[in-house]
Amino acid sequence: MNELSNTFLTKEQQKLVLDVQSFVKQKLSNDFSGHDMAHIERVVKLAKKILQHEPKANGFIVIVSAYLHDVIDEKVVADVRQAIMELRDYLTSLKLTDTEIKMIFAIIENMSYRKNLNQKKELSLEGQIVQDADRLDALGAIGIARTFYYGGNKHNIMYDPNISPRTSLDENNYKHPNTVINHFYEKLFLLKDMMNTSIAKKLAEPRHHFLVQFVKQFEKEWQGEDYSY
Repeated sequence: MNELSNTFLTKEQQKLVLDVQSFVKQKLSNDFSGHDMAHIERVVKLAKKILQHEPKANGFIVIVSAYLHDVIDEKVVADVRQAIMELRDYLTSLKLTDTEIKMIFAIIENMSYRKNLNQKKELSLEGQIVQDADRLDALGAIGIARTFYYGGNKHNIMYDPNISPRTSLDENNYKHPNTVINHFYEKLFLLKDMMNTSIAKKLAEPRHHFLVQFVKQFEKEWQGEDYSY
């Protein structure tokens, strides 16, 4: 546990977070979709960075939720209902209060991009922080790498200029196969303006710019045009 965590957590909470960290590492040990433990640790670090600017937030709930945000995600687990039951039993075994467990589930069940397509979910401040941290990791160089990694995992083609990005998405058609480059237009380019916290908006700007420049260069090279630099 680093020094930054100590500013948010009591010693008992630090122990619980270490336990949660081990639990998540076990659950995601076989992930090859870009939702692995490395992603989780980056999201936790980003959440802690945002927490420094949001002193009213419950740091324990933020950090635990950041660790757990993918363990019940359908992109990662085969049986979401079973994963939810196992997680609830696990958190109960840690002797978290009912209120804490409700707060955590309210975040991790409602923060995903897909869950907010039909209607924006109302998230607590803690949920907004975790959502921002997760979305920041979908931007920049890491975001590009994860997008192609996930697309390859799902056997999606990289690009087809004859397939236009979809302009209307809902929870159902969002899951339909598409090109990797279209995912930038359909989701990643939109994330910058969806950030909740002021610091996340600032952090998103250069990462967003990097995405835009990459896609412009990719599309030029796809057509065999000269480098832009």
